[in-house]
Amino acid sequence: MTFHSGRHLLQIPGPTNVPERVLAALSRPTTDHRSPEFAVLTGEIMENLKLVFKTQGPVVVFPSSGSGGWEAALVNTLSPGDKVLMFETGFFALQWAKTAEMWGLEVELTPGDWRSGVDLEKLEERLEQDRTREIKAVTAVHCETSTGALSSVPGIRRALDSAGHPALLLVDTISSLATTDYRHQEWGVDVTIAASQKGLMLPPGLGFQALSEKALAASKKARLPRRYWDWSAMLEANASGFFPYTPATNLLYGLKEALAMLREEGLENVFARHARHAEAARRAAAAWGLTPCCPRVEEQAPGLTALLVPEGFDSDELRRIILERFDMSLGTGLGKLKGKAFRIGHLGYFNDLMLAGALAGVEMGLSVAGLDRARGGVQAALDFLAD
Repeated sequence: MTFHSGRHLLQIPGPTNVPERVLAALSRPTTDHRSPEFAVLTGEIMENLKLVFKTQGPVVVFPSSGSGGWEAALVNTLSPGDKVLMFETGFFALQWAKTAEMWGLEVELTPGDWRSGVDLEKLEERLEQDRTREIKAVTAVHCETSTGALSSVPGIRRALDSAGHPALLLVDTISSLATTDYRHQEWGVDVTIAASQKGLMLPPGLGFQALSEKALAASKKARLPRRYWDWSAMLEANASGFFPYTPATNLLYGLKEALAMLREEGLENVFARHARHAEAARRAAAAWGLTPCCPRVEEQAPGLTALLVPEGFDSDELRRIILERFDMSLGTGLGKLKGKAFRIGHLGYFNDLMLAGALAGVEMGLSVAGLDRARGGVQAALDFLAD
């Protein structure tokens, strides 16, 4: 392997860069997770998580990835054979659908082009058709990390309310929480799923679910088997500051510090920072002549930029060149976008100069790969950032 001096640039859309403050917190000596001090830590974390999810209801924390959150949301609220309406907005939406099928749920998957969010017109039409209320849950990936498309959660809630439909609303915010405005309670979401390794600036290993009263009521009637993912056991133990089994202790130390950093910056400022970096990255892409996977400006997510490469180019070969020559990792194209797209992550612990370095690496890589017209993107981004 080629030796590289300096720091590797991690520009995938998760896991993201972990701040030094969080790394220091993670390195604390492990303490007794049954101690009074740990109970205080748990209580503080749970209250501060509510501020990020914008809810007054409970938030549960599992030692898991985001995929575990998908499973927990399903098994706690649904029963075998229940119909779930899902939308194929990209790779991760499709994986969630496969998880639901594995659990014996009847998945009605609305096809999509992998270039946009949830189609609200199709949703409204399908809800109106469901006269017998067979659909028990509607799911959505708020930010589809494979494409950079953002779905309108308020729009989904309006569609449900307009149809007078009682289906549960389950939303994946794994790559959108703490990067763009999200309001679990106000938007009437029943289960919001998130994970630690993106906007929350931690390593992978923690999964979160914010719960509504409707979701908690559904969990008492749900008949899918659950043990590890059981909300009731988690909530009962959390009430006294503990967990029903060994938690990811040191990750919780890091979470406390990450939540403190979000409070210090202010969530609205965090959202503005992400939106600003997204706009700079897209101005660079426009100068390079590259097309966003998600063409609609109103649906473009603030935490990443997913770009299609020209016909005849291999996006993975471009990523290989950039990694070997400039020591920077970019996100690969997933599923249908394999070899056709790459993704620049600009979420979490990030600033203007980090973005400038990332865009410089992409521009140099495009030139080495033979896309000679890809010039001026870095300058376009810098002009915007400096204005």
